[in-house]
Amino acid sequence: MPRRPIDISVPHLTGRRVVLTGGSDGMGLIMAARLAAAGAELILPVRNMRKGEAAIATIAESAPHARASLRALDLASLDSVAELADILLGEGEPIHVFIGNAGVMTPPERQTTADGFELQFGTNHLGHAALIAHLMPLLRDGHARVTLQISIAANQGAVNWDDPNWQRSYDGMSAYRHSKIAYGLFGLELDRRSKAHGWGISANLAHPGVAPTNLLAARPEIGRTEAVRFRRMITALSRMGIMGTVASAGLPALMAATTPGDQGGRFFGPTGIGGVGGRPGEQKLYSRLRSPEDARRMWDLTQRLTDVPFPTA
Repeated sequence: MPRRPIDISVPHLTGRRVVLTGGSDGMGLIMAARLAAAGAELILPVRNMRKGEAAIATIAESAPHARASLRALDLASLDSVAELADILLGEGEPIHVFIGNAGVMTPPERQTTADGFELQFGTNHLGHAALIAHLMPLLRDGHARVTLQISIAANQGAVNWDDPNWQRSYDGMSAYRHSKIAYGLFGLELDRRSKAHGWGISANLAHPGVAPTNLLAARPEIGRTEAVRFRRMITALSRMGIMGTVASAGLPALMAATTPGDQGGRFFGPTGIGGVGGRPGEQKLYSRLRSPEDARRMWDLTQRLTDVPFPTA
């Protein structure tokens, strides 16, 4: 029997400016096409302009009247983050939706960003957090919904508080989990502080479950010359309907970003067994994300490491 596709409805987004990182391929590109088709003015910050141009062409095929444009961004460089923020602040247009979806996973050897941070921590968390901090005036003007894409991996492991950049020892998966827990804690603290200080921003978390996305593919730029060893198994289980597909993996983030109403502080993911696949819906926060003290601590650590000021009121 053919697998029944999983989908959600995306509300009309005409007049809304959406910034989506990681939107040039895979589930990010599918999200981008859905947002553009719903009428959003879509901004795609990308590291690889050639891939970005191909993404814009793909979006135009499915949504001929789409308003989508590229900006340059390398999340592994705080200078690049600041340059993008300066451009968007110069344009002066409120941002209504921000989805931080881009990421890297498990380089086989420890690598660092342009600023000396461990690559996963620096890209998945610190780069996004710095961009959000820079863009706060536009996010506040747009009463933005901010969605941070974490991972099912954040349900294991811990934040490496004593060595957040993994300088003393390195394990790729442990560092990946650390980066995603950090990102989730930051997002929840963003929502708490917005409510406390009246910033008008709401922040949610999402995770895609497990699907054969490009995150698992060969990534020569991070030293991974072959797909991760379990990608073939994930592909088979995806075809059987046990795990998610590339198309379904982005639905929790779309739900988190576009569901009407005050959705702040919530967590969305696939609702199937183990959270690896199935229809998207709200979930309980992972245990690693439940401590407000840890969230405040991550907020402070993030501000200190990036040297980007966050609002105080």
